[in-house]
Amino acid sequence: MKERNIVIHFSVLLMLIATFAACTSTHTRESAGEYVDDSVITNKVKALLGADDFFKSFEISVESFKGTVQLSGFVNSQKAVDKAGEIVRSVKGVKSIKMI
Repeated sequence: MKERNIVIHFSVLLMLIATFAACTSTHTRESAGEYVDDSVITNKVKALLGADDFFKSFEISVESFKGTVQLSGFVNSQKAVDKAGEIVRSVKGVKSIKMI
């Protein structure tokens, strides 16, 4: 009976360790929490760009990874690039911006 309890406790401990290890991030993979945060950031940036009349005529793609927002697309001036950067910086959780 004592050996059975030890095996059960050890099994539970291994499952907990595996669960926590699966939720951690690496430099190439996000944790579950970071993925959700990036989804929220991406959606906020898309909503703000879509709501701005200046950007309605442009097709701009938005992606996020670990707080870095990447904008890609075509605009007609440096003013548009600067304004897009301002909009992205206004979103909470954005660490940096890449514009392609």
